[in-house]
Amino acid sequence: MHQTKNPRPHGFTLIELMITVAIIAILAAVALPSYRVYIERSYRAEAKTALLQNAQFLERHYAKRSSYLDGANLPTLPITQVPASGGAYYTIGYDNARSGAQGFQLEAVPTGTMSGDACGTFTLNHVGQRRLGSDASRDAAACWGH
Repeated sequence: MHQTKNPRPHGFTLIELMITVAIIAILAAVALPSYRVYIERSYRAEAKTALLQNAQFLERHYAKRSSYLDGANLPTLPITQVPASGGAYYTIGYDNARSGAQGFQLEAVPTGTMSGDACGTFTLNHVGQRRLGSDASRDAAACWGH
C-alpha cells in the first residue's frame, strides 16, 4: 500500500501575520508615550543643569568683581542653549529686567519640540530661587523636582 505525502506549506498565513502586526501595534501604542515623557524629562534636566552651571559662573564672576556686570554689561554666559550643539530644546539667557550689578535672573525658554511644554520657562535667580515662567501649566515643585 502506498501512502501519499501531504506536503506541509511553508511560510505564514495572513491571519498569523495580522495577529503579529496587531500585537506590535499595541506594544508601540503603550511604549511610545512613556518614551516621550522620559525624553522630555531628560531635556528638562539638561536645561536645569545648564541654569545651575551658568549661575555658578556668575557667582564666580561676582566673587572676583563684586558685581554681576562685566563693565556696563552682563557677561556672556558659557551655556546659551541645550543641547550645546544642534537643534535647541531650550535657550538660556538673562531676564534683562531682573538682572544687573547686584543680581541676576536666568531663564531657560523652551523652543523647538519642547515649545508648549507643561513646565514652560525655568528661571533661577541670584538667591537660588527656582521658579517657572507664566507659560507653565504645572507647579514649580513638580517641574524643578523639589
